[in-house]
Parts: sequence; structure tokens; C-alpha cells
Amino acid sequence: MTSTRQNKVARLIQRDLSDIFQKESKNLFNGALVSVTVVRVSPDLSFAKVYVSIFAPGTDSTEAVFELVQSRVKKIRALLAQRVAKQLRIIPELAFFVDDSLDYEKRIEDLLR
Repeated sequence: MTSTRQNKVARLIQRDLSDIFQKESKNLFNGALVSVTVVRVSPDLSFAKVYVSIFAPGTDSTEAVFELVQSRVKKIRALLAQRVAKQLRIIPELAFFVDDSLDYEKRIEDLLR
């Protein structure tokens, strides 16, 4: 059960991370499209699970782009801190996970055919 405050902070983080990924994708991820699908925040607001969907055009694989995301967690958190420093007392630690719900949906759809 999530509280109203957790939901508000999750939406704030999702919006700002999406904006960061959109504007900084060329520098951070070699132009790959990384979108934030879901953010879940812990009850004490110190930890956030961020689920991302990755579209990597060209030769970059999803795993390679996800490794770039994982290696740049500190940079991403610093960029997030610049944006939300006035709204949040503690900038949450970020843990990124690949959101495979679209692949799962496609697999189920294929099975139903």
C-alpha cells in the first residue's frame, strides 16, 4: 500500500527522469531512447526503483544501453538532484530495472493467436 506522498514523489521523479533522459540521451546513452515507465518509492522516500524501457537503434543492444544506464547512476542522480532539490529533502538512491512488460504482452498475444 503506497501513501499519497509516495505517489506524488514517484510521479515527480518519473517526470524529471523522463525529461533528463530525453534531453541528455545523446550524451549519456549514445542516442538510445530510454523512457521511464514506472517509479516505485520506498515508504521513507530514500530509495526509488525505476523501471525503464529501452529502444536502441542501430547496433546497440538493449543490454549494452542498460549497462550504460547502470554505470551512470551517480550522474543521473546528480542531474535529478539539481531539478528536485527544492521539493525533496532527501534525493532517493536510484535502482534501475528493465521493464519487460511490452515483451511479455507481445509473447502473450502471440500465444493467443
